[in-house]
Amino acid sequence: MAPLIEPLRRYLARRTDAATAEDVLAETLLVCWRRLEEIPAEPLPWAYGVARNCLANAERSRYRHERLLGRIARLDPPRPQAVMANETDASPMVSAALNQLRQQDAELLRLWAWEELAPAEIAEVLAISVNAATVRLHRAREKLKSVMESRDARTERRQP
Repeated sequence: MAPLIEPLRRYLARRTDAATAEDVLAETLLVCWRRLEEIPAEPLPWAYGVARNCLANAERSRYRHERLLGRIARLDPPRPQAVMANETDASPMVSAALNQLRQQDAELLRLWAWEELAPAEIAEVLAISVNAATVRLHRAREKLKSVMESRDARTERRQP
């Protein structure tokens, strides 16, 4: 099967984007592997046919996906960006303070504040115990509070 990979990769690369080509190549090789007994003596044309069918399936799937997204957008339009709570909407001061924390602490706070997860849910996401999540969340909030207070103190000293 190894001699089929590069010709099939080139075949697909000329017909679709790189990510789809790699996905379709994987699917094509899987079909070839499953139908190993059916592969003729000259396998490349047969493999091109399999790749062509797999690519058609991928294109139909993408078309159905785009139609579904269009229907969803019409039936349930996205909320305005200002309503959604994410880091791009956070104040510059909060974003700067989160950037000063350890990455693990900042992620814990994001899960708690922006994703509105309870400590038990955070524990599940991070694969830790509920007790550990509760303690880490408390410590992360204290660190964030300390960073924010030190930023406020520096700001007050600069003002006349």
